[in-house]
Amino acid sequence: MNTMTVEGFTAKIEYDPDLDAFRGEIMGLNGGADFFGKNPRELRAEFKKSLQVFLEVCREKGIEPRRSYSGKFNLRITPELHERLAIVAQAEGKSINALAQDALQKRVATH
Repeated sequence: MNTMTVEGFTAKIEYDPDLDAFRGEIMGLNGGADFFGKNPRELRAEFKKSLQVFLEVCREKGIEPRRSYSGKFNLRITPELHERLAIVAQAEGKSINALAQDALQKRVATH
């Protein structure tokens, strides 16, 4: 996945062959905000403009711009994987939650 970050906000970037342009979608917002550009410089400038418009609308409406997250989510896995996780966690003296949190942290650190 290609991403771009501006002012602490991250957007997913994709190429749109019909428009012969790149499309960005700002993630983690309480609404939708996208932008287009023909090259990285134009894309970054449009990202900034789109973000500023979105933030201004949020200020006017008294809305928090970022989506809030509880820190909890359900994960469905096979019983076999659950057993293997429990064994590895126990062997490392950790909870399954701590083991999963470590693995997830390593995965998102690359983005």
